[in-house]
Amino acid sequence: MVDRYVPSHGNPGYKVESYDLELDYRVNSNRLSGKATITAFATEPLTRFSLDLSGLRASKVAVNGRRPQRFSQRAGKLYVTAPIPDGAEFTIDIQYGGNPKPEDSPWGELGWEELTEGVIVASQPSGAATWFPCNDHPADKAHYRISITTDSPYQVVANGRLVSRRVKASRTTWVFDQAAPMATYLATVQIGRYDEVDLATSPVTSRGVLPGGQIREFRHDFGRQQDMMKLFCRLFGTYPFGGYTVVVTDDPLEIPLEAQGISVFGSNHVDGRRGSERLVAHELAHQWFGNSLTPSNWQHIWLNEGFACYAEWLWSEESGGLTADQQVAKAHSRLKGLQQDLLLSDPGPELMFDDRLYKRGAITLHVLRKHLGDEPFFELLRTWTKTHRHGSVSTAEFIALATTFSPDEDALRKLFANWLDSYDLPPLPRRR
Repeated sequence: MVDRYVPSHGNPGYKVESYDLELDYRVNSNRLSGKATITAFATEPLTRFSLDLSGLRASKVAVNGRRPQRFSQRAGKLYVTAPIPDGAEFTIDIQYGGNPKPEDSPWGELGWEELTEGVIVASQPSGAATWFPCNDHPADKAHYRISITTDSPYQVVANGRLVSRRVKASRTTWVFDQAAPMATYLATVQIGRYDEVDLATSPVTSRGVLPGGQIREFRHDFGRQQDMMKLFCRLFGTYPFGGYTVVVTDDPLEIPLEAQGISVFGSNHVDGRRGSERLVAHELAHQWFGNSLTPSNWQHIWLNEGFACYAEWLWSEESGGLTADQQVAKAHSRLKGLQQDLLLSDPGPELMFDDRLYKRGAITLHVLRKHLGDEPFFELLRTWTKTHRHGSVSTAEFIALATTFSPDEDALRKLFANWLDSYDLPPLPRRR
């Protein structure tokens, strides 16, 4: 299981069923000590297997409770020599530690990163190995239990339901359980001197976790998030997780980021004027497109970003801003003046986060909507999210499902070929 966009990450021969992480983090010294218990099953006979682990040192490894024949680390990999029969379930216990830091990548620094006071973890697409040993591939989704012990003044946020919080002396242990299958890049830990704000209980329990000095502006800037949630539940189907948390760091961030059940914004995204509201919609939409429905490999990233960008335009129309038609015309006009070297169905690692992919993906969805009509289009999206809930998806699967909603399969396949498989930007269809 290796992705050609990120060939140094991911590991063949097994799939992970669960991660049980026990972490101890010292904020002042940036020292992380961890124990990972990983349950997996072999997809082929194994004599040796590997996990991704970057910048941290494994001190002890056991396989099914016994010392392996050998383990070693090099070039971001932990190699373990131990015989595993094909189809067998096995457990790996790894004790590890060090001073975590982001990993350099073609897309910037990824993974565990110190803030002025605290931690942010932003792993898309390949930063998870900076804080726990893993099979770092988007299709290898698993259950997570994450326990973090850190200094008591700090609030901790991680994926899933907070199971317990125990204070002992000057330290607090937070335990989270994420039952829904989750990709490694969506696993996160956020640590800071934060206050908590309740945002909504319906249709989804939502909260904010942020510095106390920003609460007033935050309530205004995120005040319409509940309306977004109602809109997206109506258009995209049932919200896929138990709750939704927005974290605002005390530091500015270049862009917000999504994790499963969580979105993270920088202090610069809270201005009291709703200046980043389109990003609020974008990150919320990722809970359906990217987090519940995760690309089977990074080639299909438009299924994340094109859908989330289109959600921005749907919210704009709903909230009295530019209509989706106007947003599409505006974005199409801009794209026409840019280089035509992007293939939406296979953009390559260099362009997988290019803004043109986001916009062209969103336009493709709008063209599809015009082809199908509103009612079939949104029924398609709801069927898509329900059929593949908590699973891995591909462009071919989306096209196959879309054909069942179209009276003219040949025309639909031609539409997708023009917008997904051609470098040249097609003209917008004429209004009927």
